[in-house]
Amino acid sequence: MAGLTVCVLGVVRCANPAVVGETAGVSSVPLDSSVLTVVSASKTESMEVVRKTGLHTPYSMPVFKEADGRPLKSKIYSVPGFGRTFPDLQDVHIVAARKWGVSPVEDREEAELRKDELVYVGSNPYYTMDKQMSYSIPYLVPRASDLLQKISRNFLDSLAIKDIPLHTLIVTSVLRTENDVRRLRRFNCNASEESCHRFGTTFDICYNRYNTVSHPEGPERRSVRNDSLKWVLSEVLRDLREQELCYVKYEVKQGCFHITVR
Repeated sequence: MAGLTVCVLGVVRCANPAVVGETAGVSSVPLDSSVLTVVSASKTESMEVVRKTGLHTPYSMPVFKEADGRPLKSKIYSVPGFGRTFPDLQDVHIVAARKWGVSPVEDREEAELRKDELVYVGSNPYYTMDKQMSYSIPYLVPRASDLLQKISRNFLDSLAIKDIPLHTLIVTSVLRTENDVRRLRRFNCNASEESCHRFGTTFDICYNRYNTVSHPEGPERRSVRNDSLKWVLSEVLRDLREQELCYVKYEVKQGCFHITVR
């Protein structure tokens, strides 16, 4: 225990010499013993220690916990690898799409007549549809609409917990009619005739673009790297996939997560 205390004091001294005595031009700040336990303290206790001592180092960040003792996700853990974490291929996506989806829609006029089976998802405060979305229309089956809503809200909750400025997700592809698939295949030879998007169960979320949430008259927002937001999104998707709520494939060329409801 004594050795551990010495190590902690050494780290604190290197990071903030003011807490251990006089240095050139720095006034002494008494080191309270509570500083040694700040890493495992509650949020309130930790903030009080920081306020009293002026200790603002990486070693003073508190570790928050859930009610059952599990660590609260108060920082970005990310996933071990996008390809390994989201390996679901077309074969599992198409089975789920056929099980939970509608019969394919011929064109947009027919989609307007199928509103007893489909939900309009083009307007929502938690996500936005890509302005460049030319080969799909904003309709999903209710089950998939609920999943998209859950992903988007969990993403915002996760950003708030991690104290990251809020951003909303961008949906790049939703329901594709048979006519959309034919048009897309003229320009994209990789587009499948058996696309899961035909069933209203599948959508794509962009991972390299996000919408910034800010008040026009509010203070200037600190910038956030798209990579950081992608890592947060990957945590959200991993958790929902592990709950068997969806299949997820990491698309490299399209720059999106391809998601089908289960």
